This record gives sequence, structure tokens and C-alpha cells, in this order.
Amino acid sequence: MLLSILAVALVVLILGRLTETRENLTNRSVHSTCLQIAQSISSASGVFFAGDAEYEEDIEHWATTSIQSSACSVEPGTAEDVGRILRILGETRTPFAVKGGGHATNPGFSSSAGVQIAMSRFSGVVYDAHSQTVQVGAGVLWDDVYSIVEPLGVNVVGGRQTGVGVAGFGLGGGYSFLTNQYGLSIDNVREYELVLPNGTVTNVTAESNPDLSFALRGGYNNFGVVTKFTLQAYPQGQVWGGLVVMSPGTFDQFNNAILKFIAEVSDPKVGIIATYDSMSGTVLPIALLFYDAPIPPEGIFDDFLAIPAEEQNVGTRSMLSLIQAGGNITGFRAAFDTVPFVQYTPTILDALVNETQFWSERLIPQSATLITWAVELFLPGFLSKHPGIESAYPPSRAQPLLPLCLSFQWNDSSADNAMRDAIVQSAQHLTAVAVAEGQNISEAPVYGNYAINTTPLTRIFGEQMPRLQEIKRQYDPEDVMGLAGGWKIQARE
Repeated sequence: MLLSILAVALVVLILGRLTETRENLTNRSVHSTCLQIAQSISSASGVFFAGDAEYEEDIEHWATTSIQSSACSVEPGTAEDVGRILRILGETRTPFAVKGGGHATNPGFSSSAGVQIAMSRFSGVVYDAHSQTVQVGAGVLWDDVYSIVEPLGVNVVGGRQTGVGVAGFGLGGGYSFLTNQYGLSIDNVREYELVLPNGTVTNVTAESNPDLSFALRGGYNNFGVVTKFTLQAYPQGQVWGGLVVMSPGTFDQFNNAILKFIAEVSDPKVGIIATYDSMSGTVLPIALLFYDAPIPPEGIFDDFLAIPAEEQNVGTRSMLSLIQAGGNITGFRAAFDTVPFVQYTPTILDALVNETQFWSERLIPQSATLITWAVELFLPGFLSKHPGIESAYPPSRAQPLLPLCLSFQWNDSSADNAMRDAIVQSAQHLTAVAVAEGQNISEAPVYGNYAINTTPLTRIFGEQMPRLQEIKRQYDPEDVMGLAGGWKIQARE
């Protein structure tokens, strides 16, 4: 018996040392890749390691659950250096991640224990009055874009919340306050500067390369690294809007205002995000209102403004001021999920009230600080503004869907599983409520920027999967981009 015990102990010890050796070899291998990159890139780029201020900034994310300690971070400064980096990563089969603004909540989507590529040096925002376009670097936040183009009297179809990056938003879909007028952000990209997985730098337009143009519009980072977006610009003056934090106990009035808005408002200049919130145990509704003019027509927002409020900051302002009106809570663990509704009905809005109260009682005492269900209201024709555009997302535009965004934030790592389980359960329950009403959404396409990482890929790309797989096979046969995180499309065999 003693010999058996000693034998088992010896085996465990050997296996442990083998595992440790493999980990050490892996760490040394990635470190070696970092050094190889540092020797290959130009002086416009940089490689950083733990302890460097640049490294800490490069791995930082809006949600702390998305932060990983990388072997090194790389800040490429030219598209050609991105090409050199991708070739090295592909040859060494080194895991990596590409970070634009760092707003992804799914762990590992824009972070890696391997090489963290931070696009922060691609920071240009240049307006071309002749072509009516704005060239935007892949490391820019929408805050930066608005601050530069607003004095010029123009704008682009961009984000609605402070701190959101252009890259993930612009490769995933991009629902905007301007969507009712001009479509999704991806509908308004005129050209991509793309570094292919083999290191080649190319410019992609719908005319020059319709397949890649289609794939990049909602296909994320499966086909290379985008370093620059050329976006259609539109005239823009001051807007009207702001945040209204309503008093607890006003959900009935809130729901009635939403339903009346859906039934009566057809003005494409309007936008509303209506949220059902529990903040540290206080359950209340909040609305972010928008109108694309200094003063809205009378009556559009009256029902929302008539609800007793704890706080409001609505008024005439710039677009930048509007997106910053809601604040930006950072430093928490977080998860998103989504439900694609055909329409919002009294039953669904009542279910949202119940979800807010139900999960507030169960999650807030454990760890959660803010749980939110965000209703985004768009007019029926919002996906038909650019009929000639082909896009990976949404896989079909025949039936416009309204993406509910579920957002849970908490501060205790021991609650990670409970929070993620809860957000999935809530999404499943709300889906069941809609299906019971006759909405055929159980397998409907979902918005990848909101979807939790256990979502099947077919729920995002649907009927476009075969075409995307063929494009993947053509442009990334070695699956270099498969070494990065995110929604990964496999090449068609």
C-alpha cells in the first residue's frame, strides 16, 4: 500500500512538473514573440511589458472582467507594422487580441494572455469636405470623433454612450441616435483600410472588393485588422436631449409613455433609450431622450417629461454633451446579453418591470450595483436606408428587430457565475414571453455587440454563415485571426 501511495505521489509530482514546464515554455515562447515583434516594427510603434505605464493602459478595459495580464502589449503606429505583427503572430501561432476602445464585456474578446494589440496610435480624425467623409483611426473613441467634427458642422453615425470605441462598434453593427435617419454605422462606412492576415495592407470598398466589404460590415475581426474607417458625413448642428431619472413607482406611466411613443411618433429625427434599472437596490425607470435639432416639436416627449423625476438634464446641447450626459460607470465587473424583439407590447413592458424587481431582490444584496434592461426604440424602416449595402449583420433585413440590451454590473469576483447565469436566465425568460405572444424570435438573429459569449455563432450571422466561411477561407486560410478572441468564423472546408 505504501509503495502504491508513493507511486501515485511520484506520478502526480511528475505531471505537475510537466504542466509547469509546459506553462513556462508557453510563457517563454510568447515572451520571445514579443521580442521578435519589437525587433521587427518601426520606430512608429512600441512594445511594452508589465510595469510600463503604456502596458497598463493597453490592457485596461471598461469592464474589469475583460482585463487580462498579457505577456506584452503592442502599440502599432502604422498599417505596415500591423502587417509585420500579424505575420509574426501567425508564424509563431501566438494568441493575441486587438483592442480599439476596450468596451467589450465578454472576457477574451479584446484581451489576451498572449499579445495585446492596442490600436491607440491610430488616433486620426480627418474631415474631407470634398467627399463629405470623415477618416477615423481604429483607436479612437466616439467622444473624440464628435469633439473634432462638431465645430465643422458635420457628424457621422456613431455611438450613444461615452467611452465607446469606433472599432468594435463599427465592425459589429452600430445602433446610433442617427440610425432612424441614416441606418446603422456599418451602413455608412465608405472605405476600410484593412491589414489582411498575411500582412498585406489594402483599401476595401463595396466597389473594389464586395466580398470583404460585406464581411467587414458586422463580421468583426475575422478577416484582418482594420486600421482606418472612412465614414459618410452628414450636416449636424446642435441637438436636444438628455437624461431623465424618474422616481420609483412610476413604471406604469413610463410604460404608457413608451407605448404611446411607438404608436404615434414617426419623426426620424427622434431617438429614445428607455431603461428599467435597479441601482444599489432602488428600482426606477430612466430615459435618454434625443432629437436632432435644437428644439423638438411640441408633444413628442411630453409624456416622458410629465413623469415625476429625481433628476433631469435635458436641453439644447452638442452631440458630445448628450452622450456624456448619462455618465460612464467604470471599474466594475460586467456582462451584457440581448433579446431581439419584433415589437414592444404592454405584456413585454410589464415583464421588464417584473424582471427588474425580481432580479433586484436576488442580485443586489449579493454583489450587483447596477442591473439594467435597455429598450431601444427605432422606426420600422431603419434598416432600409441604404438598400444597396450588403452586410454580415444583420443576416437578413426583411424583418427589422429591436435589440434589448441587458447589462449587469457588480464588484465581487465570487459572484461572476451567479451574475452571468442570471442575465442569461432573464434573456431566456423575456424571449419566452415574446414567443408566447406570437413573436417568432427564439432563433432570430441577435446583435453580437450585446450578446453573451455562449451565444451560438449562427444566432449572429444566420444565413450568411456559408458566405462568411468562404471569404474566411479565401483571405485567412491559416486562421491567423482565429488566434484572437471574439466571434470566430471558421473557414469553409
